[in-house]
Amino acid sequence: MKSIDHKDLAGELAALDVKVNALLPPRYQHCYTSVPPTSMGSAELRYDSEGKVAWDRIWTTFCDLALAGGPPHRGTLLEPVSEAEVMTEPRRYGEVVAEISRAIGLTASLPVVNGYAPGWIGVRCGGLEEAAWLQFAVTAENVSARRRHNVLQLPAGPAFRVQKEIKNVVVALLKASHYWDGHLTSAQQTLAGKEVWEAATPTEAAATPAEYETAMNEMENGLRAAELPMSPRRYTGWVGVETTGEEEAVWLLRAVLVENVLARREGNVLYIPVNATPSPDRAARVGRVFSRVRNLWLASTPRRSVWRGSARSG
Repeated sequence: MKSIDHKDLAGELAALDVKVNALLPPRYQHCYTSVPPTSMGSAELRYDSEGKVAWDRIWTTFCDLALAGGPPHRGTLLEPVSEAEVMTEPRRYGEVVAEISRAIGLTASLPVVNGYAPGWIGVRCGGLEEAAWLQFAVTAENVSARRRHNVLQLPAGPAFRVQKEIKNVVVALLKASHYWDGHLTSAQQTLAGKEVWEAATPTEAAATPAEYETAMNEMENGLRAAELPMSPRRYTGWVGVETTGEEEAVWLLRAVLVENVLARREGNVLYIPVNATPSPDRAARVGRVFSRVRNLWLASTPRRSVWRGSARSG
């Protein structure tokens, strides 16, 4: 890997910190590696007099934002379902969509619209900037998310359960929306970028297998410049990179996200999305970004105490 001149190290780290502080809520500024990775635990569901989940009476606070390096809401990815799976139980699918819509209406107060395709539910945001930022934040919570203009797309499937997958979707959106509404300045709300990121679904990958394999190989080759092992292909549409530990994974996650590269993590594995069709320019850019920030991580090891601070839980 390319070495970094020690004279340039402080400047590059300072520039990176400026980008982190520009993107993330103030509570996470100047505490680059100290966001607690431990979840506060899952809130218990409450029910109203009709036996329905009282979504608006469950949460008063949230764990640290996963986009900032906190614990993702889910330990593994909540993946999208196929149209074929939706069609096997259309009535149950309709019930799931209705419950997610009701929950979002009670909590995030965002209008819910039809998803762009079966297996997705749409959430209309106030603009492109909000939709882009929420996609980054929800994805970091390990819940699949797509975007169509200013409409955030979230997964829904007939097998989704209220206590599990439905709650996962609602919490990930509500957590992200909570920070968007109450913790970001108007300037910060414009900084997620406008590039559209989509991880290929199993249906899309199966429809164009040769193109998808080329896209995967492009991204893997770009990331190999960082000299970290590729994780076995666990998910369709995602390339995983095995870091040396959770601290490095959190550090790299934040450093990559502030370069407007969509990412998420599971433990020490950092995941980058791959589209169903090749995109050599994107793969090359992601590879350059990842290689550069990994170099910064390695070069800054003796000085990492500079980046430690304190962050409130919440």
